[in-house]
Amino acid sequence: MDDSRLPTTLRAQLARRLPFYYGWTVFAIASSTSYTSRPLMSVAVLSVFVVPMTEAFGWSRGLFAGAVSLGGLCAVAISPAAGRLVDRYGAGLMISVSSAVAGACAVGLSAVSTVWTFYALYVPGRMVFASPLELATTTAISNWFVRRRAFVLALFGVTQGTGLAAMPFIAQLITTCCGWRSAWTALGIYTLAVGVVPAMVLMARRPEDMGLEPDPVSRSRTGSAGWSARGESDTATSAATAVTREIQFTLRQALRTRAFWVLSAFSAAGFMVQAGVSLHQVSHYIHQGLAAPAAALSASVFAFAQVPAGLLWSALARDLPVRVLLALAGLFVALGAVGTALSSALSSALVSTSIFGIGVGGLHFLLRLAWADYYGRQHMGTIRGVTLPAQIGGQALGPVAAGVVFDLTGGYHGAFVFFAGAVTLASLLVLAAVPPRAFTTQ
Repeated sequence: MDDSRLPTTLRAQLARRLPFYYGWTVFAIASSTSYTSRPLMSVAVLSVFVVPMTEAFGWSRGLFAGAVSLGGLCAVAISPAAGRLVDRYGAGLMISVSSAVAGACAVGLSAVSTVWTFYALYVPGRMVFASPLELATTTAISNWFVRRRAFVLALFGVTQGTGLAAMPFIAQLITTCCGWRSAWTALGIYTLAVGVVPAMVLMARRPEDMGLEPDPVSRSRTGSAGWSARGESDTATSAATAVTREIQFTLRQALRTRAFWVLSAFSAAGFMVQAGVSLHQVSHYIHQGLAAPAAALSASVFAFAQVPAGLLWSALARDLPVRVLLALAGLFVALGAVGTALSSALSSALVSTSIFGIGVGGLHFLLRLAWADYYGRQHMGTIRGVTLPAQIGGQALGPVAAGVVFDLTGGYHGAFVFFAGAVTLASLLVLAAVPPRAFTTQ
């Protein structure tokens, strides 16, 4: 049963009574995952468990990181189908099921004692994190917001950054106090308790399914300035025109554009570095001599740096092409990766992880904005379901590559420097991602 039919009466009644656009309710539900299921299976949280779990069982870093990569590969396999399901049935069911899987897997991880049980539980959790949750949340926001899309996606990035900043630190506190098994149990139960029901009950696929206009301008503001999906000021009349003339590509049409392939390649390189560095940054700093709580602080600072980053990149998107901003964000990621490789003190570590977080925040926000602005809402889930495997593939390759380098050389320096070179080249390539010729609906 799709999101538009589940409790339609409840949603319609709520939409009529709310003093604000129902899209903000959709945004709130999507953002709630930033504090439950999404950070739970992120590499930032898993980085806290690298040292205690590998030392407890004698696993190599490469073997441990392999679970991230295998989870990513499974996400690649299900991503196209997940995208089609989000387009057809909406985001609510996908978010609820994914949150349930992530929470249950986390509780199960508290009891692992062998590597195969670790893989059997972490891989499904990572799979739903990497594909269904990303597709469902960002597609829902892009479906409900057109005129203010850049701003709302930036706000979504803020929630992700604060969630990613808080959960690794909380996981480290619980681990230090009560052990890593208790940390997995507490985080999993919390996710199950608060992350499943709201999305099932309140999410709706598109505003048109509820008889609402997409991202309307308030009647009291008619004639006053607003913001377009690209951040450009407009009036109520021009905003309505922008919605009716929205770009709408099918998957087949998108596949014939150069930007589709360039953005996909950039996603693969950028998120290879993001996952490869962020999973191993805590263990890297511990290896460099920092205490575990100080090393965990670097993961939180990396995540928290993405909070102002989203707003910064959103402001810049008003005046600069998104492809130029993607190139700049990629260079920030490269600089942060090199800085992390060379850091051995807490002060330099925090500076490097901040730069890295600003760049990664740009990757998340700008790629979501580019896909929605370049190809439209109608087939967004399907298009993203096909392109997301490039991003997931990069996230799968990065952690295991860095782990293998550590096992072979005793350090992460070579891997992090290589990552920096790869994302620098990708940043130059993405400048060729010129917006495709539009197919518009009248």
